[in-house]
Amino acid sequence: MLEAGMKAPDFTLLDKDGKSVSLSDFKGRKVVLYFYPKDNTPGCTRQACAFAASYDVFKELGVQVIGVSRDSVASHVKFAEKHGLPFILLSDPELSAIQAYGVWQEKKNYGKVSMGVVRTTFIIDENGNIEKVMKKVKPDTNAAEILEYLQK
Repeated sequence: MLEAGMKAPDFTLLDKDGKSVSLSDFKGRKVVLYFYPKDNTPGCTRQACAFAASYDVFKELGVQVIGVSRDSVASHVKFAEKHGLPFILLSDPELSAIQAYGVWQEKKNYGKVSMGVVRTTFIIDENGNIEKVMKKVKPDTNAAEILEYLQK
């Protein structure tokens, strides 16, 4: 798993509009990069909606919010439209960024073990370095905790 102080791995993935987006596109801006398991599941929907509700505050702070999951571009389109998500959603079906950030891990659910995305948020500074790592975040409080951290 990546840690604070490390260089954030660059990546290029497709957004919900099919446009290529790279982390390096945001050099000079702070980025909240959050990895989540799946579109339209209860926890992921609550987390995304919390980011959407606070999106204007993130914009005022000059912070770009980016969500990443394995879901397809088409799934992201439906997810964003259904919930009015104004921030970037990136599709990573090949797990390139998900594995580069170390969030593809073994998960246990009701005694069953499988591999999946562990909900994790990275705050990346203006120089492309990881400023803070938030592991196994709670979907309901993640956005508020990040804002509290950024407004210190």
